[in-house]
Amino acid sequence: MPLSRRALLSTATAAVLTAAVAPTALARPRTATATAVRHIPLQGAVNVRDLGGYLTYTGGRVRHGLVYRSDALSKLTDADVTTLAGLRLGRVVDFRIPLEVQYDGADRLPAGVVPVSRSVTDNGLFGQLLAAIGSRDPVRQEEMLGGGRAAAFMREVYRTFVTSAANRERFGTTLRELAGLGSTPSLYHCTSGKDRTGWTSYLLLTALGVPENAAVGDYLASNTFRAAYDAKVREGLKQGGLMQNPDLIIPLQEVRTEYLDTALNEVKAGYGSLFRYLTDGLGLELRTLAQLQDRLVD
Repeated sequence: MPLSRRALLSTATAAVLTAAVAPTALARPRTATATAVRHIPLQGAVNVRDLGGYLTYTGGRVRHGLVYRSDALSKLTDADVTTLAGLRLGRVVDFRIPLEVQYDGADRLPAGVVPVSRSVTDNGLFGQLLAAIGSRDPVRQEEMLGGGRAAAFMREVYRTFVTSAANRERFGTTLRELAGLGSTPSLYHCTSGKDRTGWTSYLLLTALGVPENAAVGDYLASNTFRAAYDAKVREGLKQGGLMQNPDLIIPLQEVRTEYLDTALNEVKAGYGSLFRYLTDGLGLELRTLAQLQDRLVD
């Protein structure tokens, strides 16, 4: 008896994921490119993108207009809100912790969009950054962020994406919801749209069968879209007398393959493969992975 399309998708999903996270995957060339990325220019957010357009191992293409990723939406202008309304979003999932929302403000969303607060811990990153900057003390800032400590802190943040049960539950819930939203577009974001949002996007694209180079390229594209804004932030910190050496925060502003590799190495150590992390760690059933394929891949 021939297999149903859903059963075939489940089998294909397992095979694709197994291939995508084979030991050689991390050794593949990783090139940062934004050429395939559909960026949505706004005045109050710089890292808003449509995840559609990527080709998959099976010859499909991720559909445009269904899943969006972004940085915080709290600073949107009226024109930005109008642009966002044109995306016909049904919901916006906010990964920020309460301290981030308190500092930056709640999202500005078009009427009718359902806001979902789903905080994923940043392992104290935001508070650490505020404490370092707020001290105005170059010696303390060097002690907190210099000598590779900022990058080491970021690697620990990425480890918690895998080791924290609460984080795994929230990533799993987000992917599960994306599988069941039908034709309703949705968006998820954190503060900068690069780490918690970047990990979610990497997982989603990989689950859809997007090749490693493209999934990593989407992750690294945050550096392209955030570069000018982040440089202005550093210049403002220096001009405002808050930091003598604002370059100390560059490791916190950037995404790096070493950060992603830290999470993936934790996945390998704890689960053996990304497929097992998705199924055992995030609690996604094969039928859910098949539904993601069915909904999001042409």
